[in-house]
Amino acid sequence: MLLASGEATTAMGMGSMLIWVVVMVAMFYFLLIRPQKKEQKKMQTMLSEMAVGDAVVTTGGFYGIVIDITDEDVIVEFGNNRNCRIPMRKTAIAEIEKPELATSESKEEKKKDEKKK
Repeated sequence: MLLASGEATTAMGMGSMLIWVVVMVAMFYFLLIRPQKKEQKKMQTMLSEMAVGDAVVTTGGFYGIVIDITDEDVIVEFGNNRNCRIPMRKTAIAEIEKPELATSESKEEKKKDEKKK
């Protein structure tokens, strides 16, 4: 009789440990893996939608304009000096701003400023 109750508690202990392992794996997935995959997917779509003339910010913090795009590389023009053109990997681009969005945002800001006056 004692032997049977000992086996039952061991089985319950193993079952509860298995449940905790499953809960920990699920927490790691939802807190670490899933957000990272979402961020990678967002970055891939951003880079695939990049076009010539887009304003970009590099991972080094430099602002420039895309002037040519190949499969893995882009050529970015920096500053007002039109002679500063640097080829770089697409993965070195941190942010992209479409020129249409920049002009529409500046128009909205001007309208707000005019309304304030």
